[in-house]
Amino acid sequence: MAKSTKSYVCQSCGSVYSKWAGKCEGCGEWNSLVEEITEAAPKGLGASRKGKNIGFVSLKAGEKKKNVPRHVTGIAEFDRVTGGGLVNGSAILIGGDPGIGKSTLLLQVVCKLAMNGKKCVYVSGEESTDQVSLRAERLGLADAPVDLASATSVRDIVATMDDPANPMDLIVIDSIQTMYVDTVESAPGTVTQVRTSAQELVRAAKKRGVCILFVGHVTKEGQIAGPRVLEHIVDGVLYFEGDRGHQFRILRTVKNRFGPTDEIGVFEMANEGLVEVANPSALFLAQRQEHVAGSAVLAGLEGTRPVLVEVQALVAPSALGNPRRAVIGWDSNRLAMVLAVLETRCGMTFSDCDIFLNIAGGIRISEPAADLAVAAALISSHTGDPLPGNTVFFGEVGLSGEIRGVAQPDVRVKEAAKLGFEGAMMPAPPKAKKKGSSALRVQEIEHLNDLVSAFSARRRAA
Repeated sequence: MAKSTKSYVCQSCGSVYSKWAGKCEGCGEWNSLVEEITEAAPKGLGASRKGKNIGFVSLKAGEKKKNVPRHVTGIAEFDRVTGGGLVNGSAILIGGDPGIGKSTLLLQVVCKLAMNGKKCVYVSGEESTDQVSLRAERLGLADAPVDLASATSVRDIVATMDDPANPMDLIVIDSIQTMYVDTVESAPGTVTQVRTSAQELVRAAKKRGVCILFVGHVTKEGQIAGPRVLEHIVDGVLYFEGDRGHQFRILRTVKNRFGPTDEIGVFEMANEGLVEVANPSALFLAQRQEHVAGSAVLAGLEGTRPVLVEVQALVAPSALGNPRRAVIGWDSNRLAMVLAVLETRCGMTFSDCDIFLNIAGGIRISEPAADLAVAAALISSHTGDPLPGNTVFFGEVGLSGEIRGVAQPDVRVKEAAKLGFEGAMMPAPPKAKKKGSSALRVQEIEHLNDLVSAFSARRRAA
């Protein structure tokens, strides 16, 4: 007879303990250990059954499938982040904060595909079919031939997917944390249930060649809730980001086995749902004010897409013994590094000032190319001199103060010229690389001192 074992699993990081504890030593969370019971296999079962030989194929067998057929949704921003559309048998996980618009986006995707002749199924474990229908009616998609269901049993969903009489091209599971497997003695949403449910659903989807889209909840730190293995077993992981104070949302690719990563798609939240934004740079700079100290325009790159955003810095005298450092949309550690370089290599003083840094528009920038724009905004706010409003900045700052090159500078310059900018402050290209003609007036900067000197020259000229 099978013997059951009792263990305690952390619902934040998945660490397993033999007895309960108030704090998880793996992630530091309190009261996150939940009791779970696992049925052990009978003795001798593994020895009585022999495995079968695995069939192998050569590498050349993949040449027949170079052009993988995709389901193109017609939503250009969604197709961009998925690498050109959804692949048969692929599993995509979409995470985001509550109320950010995950269900709305996926409902629009399945309705678009259904109207293009694809058989799409939407399974909701959080809402009834009437609630999903009302949302589709508000979006003007009530006439789309999408099959709705409200279910949480993985056994029932897998049986429906395996039924030859009910073929389907795409299925949406909203959300994976509400699904459960009846053979697992744990509550829905626990680590074991989420892992087992996802494995069963992905196995069935790949067996039938059905594209499956999961909606995933996120923790307070912004990570997808559940075990980390959930992100490993799927083919793509998308994060839906955005600030509720702004009208637009950003869909970011974190993992994609069928396309590039770090791509972004920009949507605007409107009454008719999520509307794609073809030119996000114009949207991010729409409310920018020129001739204001502490404002610089960064020519960034998100995946293969150039994006221009405004970097705002405010340097104010501080009466505190430990001045404040507040950062929104950028890495606070890189801000500390840029400040240290400005103080040590350029002779500026920020130790007695409160510093506030903001990437306007709610977007988050992670590439090092933002260093030069941040440094320019800090110097501008510290001196009170506005930056030239028709100039963009990009470049990585080294610890010795040198400005290092970044990827694809020509693409960044081209995007800036398209939006009407006239100049660019950027690192000098490598000597071995020939300089081509540029649509902007380029000022090459080799050291942060060159940027400080440019401010001094403008002040003397004024």
